[in-house]
Amino acid sequence: MSLMPGTSTASGAAHAADDAKRRSIINLMKTKRVRIGDKEAKEAKDLLGKLYATQDDEERRELAKEAAAYANAYGVRSLKACHLYSAISHELFAKKIKQPEVLASMELTLYLCDVNETLHGVMDPHLASLLPPLLDLQGDKQAKVKEMAAMTAKRLVSAVNPSATRMLLHVLLTGLENSRKWPTKMLSLSLIEELARKNPMQLLPCIPDLIPVVSDTMWDTKAEVKRASTQCMKTVTELLDNKDIERFIPAVIECINHPDKVPETIHQLGATTFVQEVDAGTLSLMVPLLARGLRERQTPIKRKAAVIIDNMCKLVDDPEVAAPFLPVLLPELDHVHDIVADPECRGVVNKALATLKRIGATEEGVQVLTDTEKRDKVTKTLDHLMPTKLEGFWSPVRKFMIEVAVALSLARDFTKASWVSAIGPHAGTWLLVTGREHGDWGEEQEHEAEKLATAALAHCEEAVAFHAPEEEDDDEGEELCNCEFSLAYGAI
Repeated sequence: MSLMPGTSTASGAAHAADDAKRRSIINLMKTKRVRIGDKEAKEAKDLLGKLYATQDDEERRELAKEAAAYANAYGVRSLKACHLYSAISHELFAKKIKQPEVLASMELTLYLCDVNETLHGVMDPHLASLLPPLLDLQGDKQAKVKEMAAMTAKRLVSAVNPSATRMLLHVLLTGLENSRKWPTKMLSLSLIEELARKNPMQLLPCIPDLIPVVSDTMWDTKAEVKRASTQCMKTVTELLDNKDIERFIPAVIECINHPDKVPETIHQLGATTFVQEVDAGTLSLMVPLLARGLRERQTPIKRKAAVIIDNMCKLVDDPEVAAPFLPVLLPELDHVHDIVADPECRGVVNKALATLKRIGATEEGVQVLTDTEKRDKVTKTLDHLMPTKLEGFWSPVRKFMIEVAVALSLARDFTKASWVSAIGPHAGTWLLVTGREHGDWGEEQEHEAEKLATAALAHCEEAVAFHAPEEEDDDEGEELCNCEFSLAYGAI
């Protein structure tokens, strides 16, 4: 979309403005991030009044394009000073939907998404905050509103920085709650698939959060939602990179819809030799199936489930990966050990229990942080680096920085490029809003914002790091044997 105001005059009173005023709007495009005067703020407010009053679709698009020109000229400050965000949010969050006004808000949001990309995502926080009402509007009875809500939500998801994928995903997962209308669920599932296609590397670490929710939705009473959930699960699990289970994934998904197929799938998996390192995404798919296998009535299925748990978990090298799944598997294995009569099965269960306890154990003084604990540490770190908290209108900026810093930390992405791209623009907003930068934005200010983002990287990495104890070198003694064993050795 072009962001220059149109040169042709649209029908209606809103386009009766004289050429001089139109030229003044065009001139806004030529100066980036200058201060907003009372005159410009009033012009923007008047323009928004026309935008929200028009009933004509073509005129609405033209006026929305002109309103977005203020954002392109003044950057993030225009959202407040030119009343752009308040106008949009007032209608999208309204309890009573008025079609012309809500369509105007979504039209303006579409153009702001275009502007946002040219401004390196500086408006990401406020745009991301509009996703929840857009999901709700998908359940509206008016077809035009529903269609526009879906289009706007899809554009918004594609426009926001990929590092915000975790944040957007959790909004979409709330759209799958039982209380939500089925069209909202359908849109949420579609957008999750969009994230999987657009930001696969950013979505992959989120799979443990995603699979349980989508699994529940696969049991929805609405047939359309069940089909869409199953397709979403297939799309998401294609991101998993584990050759050992790759061919079994369709069968595992089928077990969610048809639990009676669990014994057969466990039997097939029992004949597999696991050799590839097992990550959190793989565990999030397999653990529910294996827990269900341990609850089956037949002792042979319990035994095979325990064997699979033992073999897979031997290939989990990271206590942080194993930690979330131990509370699920350990009680199930303990229960089988207590009730099963077959001594051979109890022996296999004991081996699986020993393996789980071994991978979950840490050296004295070493703490495995939960995701919640990491979030708390990241929040404290950012608040220490930027002590003046952004509140009120600018509170979404603080929330957004915390969310993307948490996402990068949980994904263990501590590359400078990622942090500067995700945090830098909003560190710049913090500098502007808190009065630490008084002039127009330039290279010096961008450098200061980059320094803040880099400092956030270093401090967050240190705060959430898993510090394994250093092994002491033992040079004494004679090496009696130097053998290498295949990971498949135990299956012989």
